[in-house]
Amino acid sequence: MTAPVDTLLDRIGRWLAGRLQDESSGYEPYTPSDPETLRRVLQPGDVLLVEGNQKISAAIKYLTQSTWSHAALYVGDAMPEPEDGSERPRLIEVTLGEGCVAVPLSRYSTYNTRICRASGLGPEDRAAVVSFMIGKIGLRYDLKNILDMLRYFFPTPPVPVRWRRRMIAFGSGDPTRAICSTLIAEAYERIRYPILPEVTHAPGRASAKSRYSRGEILHIRHHSLFTPRDFDLSPYFLIVKPTLEYGFDYRRLHWSEDEIAVAAAKAAETAEPPEPAP
Repeated sequence: MTAPVDTLLDRIGRWLAGRLQDESSGYEPYTPSDPETLRRVLQPGDVLLVEGNQKISAAIKYLTQSTWSHAALYVGDAMPEPEDGSERPRLIEVTLGEGCVAVPLSRYSTYNTRICRASGLGPEDRAAVVSFMIGKIGLRYDLKNILDMLRYFFPTPPVPVRWRRRMIAFGSGDPTRAICSTLIAEAYERIRYPILPEVTHAPGRASAKSRYSRGEILHIRHHSLFTPRDFDLSPYFLIVKPTLEYGFDYRRLHWSEDEIAVAAAKAAETAEPPEPAP
């Protein structure tokens, strides 16, 4: 089989992809979850949102007006153990440089993350979502689509709010649309599970109130237009917090004396002075 020719566009594309994946300095996660805690809480089919710190992450967070710039799907033990004894891959994701790959949970041990879980998902549908994602492993991002990558070099592009989602979805073919959340949205689309609410006024059903929200929801009918934020906002996905899953009790926390002293000092500073005695 003849090896593919390495064209000038290929080389430029790889260079652009590498630059966009450079990490920004000064990133400090607030409450990163360790891989073992995540593994105990996550269920196959869960969506793990990530607050990335790459240069492309800044543009995605701005365009989506969200903390979350990346999404991966948890597949549990569906992937085989690596023969070299390394950590088993339990997430499937799509990245600019690698395409669709399976990675271990430890990849995001130093990032802020959020677990989004489809409510009431049956075992068959859960397995179908996982199977769909595993079947996409090896899908590559077409690095010849130079314009697709160039738009991310502007962290805060001066575009109106109503056009920002379209800018995320801009692409010239299927490979360009297979980016993180869009592939996960396609997996859920296959089992007809909703992500964003319908525009409806039926009693007891979710509905959008603002004109902008209604316009966005009406526009989003194809999986290529979904972003990581949509799983967070969806009324059909639960937000699962690992620290609350195992009987969290605030009364069992142990505070250091220094923390107690600092809290007391701050309380004294903000307290109103007592009224003078008559």
